[in-house]
Amino acid sequence: MEKYILTVAGIKRELPIVKLNEGLSIASFVILGDTELVTATAKQLAKKLPDLDVLMTAEAKGIPLIHELSQILNMDKYIVARKSIKPYMENPLVHEVRSITTEEKQILCLDGKDAEFLKGKKIGLIDDVISTGASIKVLEDLVELAGGQVATKAAILAEGDAANREDIIFLEHLPLF
Repeated sequence: MEKYILTVAGIKRELPIVKLNEGLSIASFVILGDTELVTATAKQLAKKLPDLDVLMTAEAKGIPLIHELSQILNMDKYIVARKSIKPYMENPLVHEVRSITTEEKQILCLDGKDAEFLKGKKIGLIDDVISTGASIKVLEDLVELAGGQVATKAAILAEGDAANREDIIFLEHLPLF
């Protein structure tokens, strides 16, 4: 299998190149379970973030990153937009998303209590990789619906043309294949 060598925050990883469709392959970057990578990248990303009240991500790969970031930034809480409505959720906010790695539409939703918590706060939207920006856009929409303010959008990697965006913070560029 073809590999792409990535070095980010001083950590080197060999990423398998995975074909998504006839014209597009990506280097598969998975931070779940990689404590060394999450810790190193969170330290570097934290240095680039503005003053924030709370961090928010989409379920699931961004969770270990915002957990580590929230500890570094001395935050007591972070928010995760879930991929389905859970029975415990009261008055959930719901939005649809289709990302580069997802074939079908997905939903992202916030528990009404989390939405209330975001009201009036400066929020940092965090993801492992920003590619098309679709997931971040849905998070932005949820924050807007909740009455919060997106203060920054950040990721470990900007994939493909996302590296040319001026509205995101990232550590390294990840090419498309």
